[in-house]
Parts: sequence; C-alpha cells; structure tokens
Amino acid sequence: MRRLLLALAALAGSASVAAQAVSLQGMLGSRALLMVDGSAPRGVAPGETHAGVKVISTTGDQAVVEIKGRRHTLRMGESQVSVGGSASGARGNRIVLSAASGGHFLSHGTINGQAVHFMVDTGATAVGLGISEAERLGINYKAGQPVRMHTANGITAAWRVKLASVRVGDVEVHDVDAVIGIHSMPYVLLGNSFLSRFQMRRDNEQMVLERRY
Repeated sequence: MRRLLLALAALAGSASVAAQAVSLQGMLGSRALLMVDGSAPRGVAPGETHAGVKVISTTGDQAVVEIKGRRHTLRMGESQVSVGGSASGARGNRIVLSAASGGHFLSHGTINGQAVHFMVDTGATAVGLGISEAERLGINYKAGQPVRMHTANGITAAWRVKLASVRVGDVEVHDVDAVIGIHSMPYVLLGNSFLSRFQMRRDNEQMVLERRY
C-alpha cells in the first residue's frame, strides 16, 4: 500500500509540473477563441473556464486569462503563453491535433519564436514556407541552398534552410530543415523534417504525435 501511495504521489507531482500552452486564435463576439495544448480552438466567454484556463475579460484583439492562479494577457497572432513546466525546462513530448473542416490538421505554433499557423502535410519532405512568410519571420533564405521544387504549377525556384526551432503546443524541436518557395501560402506546411521526430497515430478525428527517443 505504501508503495502504491508513493507511486500516486509521484504521478501527481509530475502532473503538477506539466507545462500548459495557451494561445488566442480569434474572437467570437465577446468570446475568446482559445487553443490549449494544441487542441482545437474553443470559444470561451468571460467568467467561463476551459481546460483549466479562465477567461477574465476580452476586448478588441486581446483577452485576459487566469492560468494556475496567475493572470496573463493574450493577443491574437502572438506566441502562446506557456505556464508551468519543470524548473529544468524540460520539453513537452506529446502533441494532439484535431481535424478541422475538410479533414486538415491545423495548429498555431512558432518558428524561431515567432507566431505562425501550421497545416500538417505528411507528403512534404520538409517544413514549407512562402517567401512573404519567410521575410516576415526574418529568415535569410537567400543564404540557403538553392533548389528546384515541383509544384502544381511546374518546377519553381526555392531555397533550403535550417530553422533554429519549430514549436507546436508545448513541444519544441531544434535544427529543422525547411524549404522556402516563391509562392505565398495560407499556412506553413508542417512536413516530415518535423513530423519524423515523432511517432504518429490517428485516433478518429485526432492526430497524436509522440516524441521519438
């Protein structure tokens, strides 16, 4: 019995230090459209709580939320707030994505610490960005390796670069290959240079990524 109690205490302790990533995806009237730990965005009204995140107030393009007893101001388009986590700064290991309309898996995240919107593309060799997005993120793509890329419009010029970090939810991966194409894209394609770092499985309308070791 004592061993069981110790095991339960250890599990409780590990849960208490698990980080929680929260971002503001948009506003639905007075409701904040929150994404918590990479889950599908959900509208939460002031005074309501979702997944441990309480919305205090909303105005314009920002929301004040309370997470684990502390208040934070979230703004649309900014990087997610990460609350909790161990003092050693351990990285998250699991990503859960829900299918959006059309069956695509979308997620808010960051590249080199700056906010982006991802779409999972298991057919892409690397993370894929358009030039306009690369310039917004300050990526010096012209210093990368020139390559040729096959697209629906034929063969076009592109550049292969290395991203310092790619983060989805509470999971961050470093030194990720990416390809910068000349055409603008509505999303950053989350390709296999990121996905191959994980064991992937589909569970109905969810995609679960578990970090490989």
